[in-house]
Amino acid sequence: QVQLVESGGGVVQAGGSLRLSCAASGRTFSRYSMGWFRQAPGKEREFVAACGWSSGSTNYADSVKGRFTISRNNAKNTVYLQMNSLKPEDTAVYYCAASPRTVVPESTADEYDYWGQGTQVTVSS
Repeated sequence: QVQLVESGGGVVQAGGSLRLSCAASGRTFSRYSMGWFRQAPGKEREFVAACGWSSGSTNYADSVKGRFTISRNNAKNTVYLQMNSLKPEDTAVYYCAASPRTVVPESTADEYDYWGQGTQVTVSS
């Protein structure tokens, strides 16, 4: 069982930056692929970014490529999402997810077994 706790959300102006963190419990964090998803009001949850067992293996949604960076620190059981050049359309609840079943950075929500409670990101124009 893995518990995930996100932090770092908030309100920021367009063009600004935020860094989200997701702290995971458990001793096998390094063997989980990690992902970030988001859900805006009235919309379905969508993939944002994912990281495989290694920070060198990443995957991004086209909408965030070049602006967002996912990374992980296995010693701290934490995955990060650095978000730069934020846009109003990035406003959503951001969720961290963990998958013990895959090595590669999956973009499909069904591949993830554990989810955090979410953190709100609001980008004002």
